[in-house]
Amino acid sequence: MRFQTPLVPGRLIRRYKRFLADVALEGTGRTVLAHCPNPGSMLGLQEPGARVWLEPNDDPKKKLKFGWRLVELPGGHWAGIDTAVPNRVVKEALEARAIPALAAYGGVRPEVRYGTKSRVDFLLSEPGLPDAYVEVKNVHLRRQDDWAEFPDSVTARGARHLAELSHMAAAGHRAVMLYLVQRTDCARLRMAGDLDPAYAAAFDAARMAGVEAICHGTAIDRQGVTLGGALNVDPAPQSRAGNWQS
Repeated sequence: MRFQTPLVPGRLIRRYKRFLADVALEGTGRTVLAHCPNPGSMLGLQEPGARVWLEPNDDPKKKLKFGWRLVELPGGHWAGIDTAVPNRVVKEALEARAIPALAAYGGVRPEVRYGTKSRVDFLLSEPGLPDAYVEVKNVHLRRQDDWAEFPDSVTARGARHLAELSHMAAAGHRAVMLYLVQRTDCARLRMAGDLDPAYAAAFDAARMAGVEAICHGTAIDRQGVTLGGALNVDPAPQSRAGNWQS
């Protein structure tokens, strides 16, 4: 997934009202209002003074002429903050059969209705194989060592998706929760059970029901975000007290 226009650097002044950010553009003396394409808490990624990268646009239909895309991290690492990016990255990877766990599938259909009131991110099909229902989650929380964690705030919607996937697994389909880590300084994944105990419990129940949990990292630079290698998902029960602190 490549950015459409070259990114420009700045310093974050503040993020507010979830979707807005004031950014001082480097070397210009200008402060601009940028769109923040992320409704979550962005824990650890919205500190004032952080060096960020914006994508300018000249689209007359867009009120805001800059979109916040990246945060620079210590050690030359990056984090992507746009929650729409993971689905675009995964779609490209699925169509190229670049995700080993799902490479057997040639049919890729996005946004297919399933369950009671949901749309699955991708429905995969291949003659002779059970259909695969794939939900994608954006991950960009890191608090300790090289652990990526999900979620960064309470997500009842995420727990509902796990329940829907459990029903698909019970019906004989493949059901996959694919976590895409949109930062380059993590090597493994666990659930943030202290931030959302209900999601951690739902995750454990879904794995017990046959839902597959897979995780991939990303390669991120100022040109774009692409699929990285597979990362290990913590095999321990995620709702166990203190699991996220070990």
